[in-house]
Amino acid sequence: MSTTDYVHGYSAPEARRLGDQADTLAGLLHAGTAYPPGSRVLEVGCGVGAQTAHLVASSPDAHLVAVDVSAASLAQARARVTAPVEWHQADLYALPFPDAYFDHLFVCFVLEHLRDPRGALVALRRVLRPGGTLTVIEGDHGSAFFHPNSPAAQAAIDCQVALQSAAGGNALIGRQLAPLVTAAGYANVRAHPCHVYADRTRPTLVEGFTRNTFTSMVAGVGAAALAAGLTTPAEWTRGIEDLHRTAEEDGTFHYTFTKAVATNP
Repeated sequence: MSTTDYVHGYSAPEARRLGDQADTLAGLLHAGTAYPPGSRVLEVGCGVGAQTAHLVASSPDAHLVAVDVSAASLAQARARVTAPVEWHQADLYALPFPDAYFDHLFVCFVLEHLRDPRGALVALRRVLRPGGTLTVIEGDHGSAFFHPNSPAAQAAIDCQVALQSAAGGNALIGRQLAPLVTAAGYANVRAHPCHVYADRTRPTLVEGFTRNTFTSMVAGVGAAALAAGLTTPAEWTRGIEDLHRTAEEDGTFHYTFTKAVATNP
């Protein structure tokens, strides 16, 4: 198996963060993603079901199957999503399904945590029928910029990127998404940016994304960053304070996700 240690952990605050992220960004990330009635759809790496809930809402008559490697996360997903979903604990490199079983695959915020994302995409082609579609979404922490600008805040973000890299993942994978999908053998690859911009005129994004998604994510790796010697207590405190500062009345925050859609030849 080529997963990494999940750098964000499996705590209750992390589960809440994932829910805040999914709910806040649903209109942006799920736009244009809906599956026909009766089609078989596999969500790979469903985690606590934060994205699953939105897949069910947009495609209520599709047959949705969700897999994750973590039994604890699946238990939370079952509690979160009350609509009919077929849940499986499974390694994405050894999925318990026949060849060409699914019409569509949905993969969101998974590749960034894998040591071999291209290999994962290749493995997933086995269970996708010819002509079936892949939808994959990833972020890129290098795309974050904000006002007021702060080298301390940027250094805190860089700590998170470094920790994920040390664990075998890639927090900058969004910029590589189209080449990765193409290299894995998919056809008709189309990628586009999903840009988040938050300021005082968009209070839902300020609260749901700037504070509760991005800043919360970075703050959550503080103990690990300190233990790894990537920062000092004073530097870390200043960086997190400055990230919170971007959510104040005169602050702004930008971030870009990449969404790619492709077909299995």
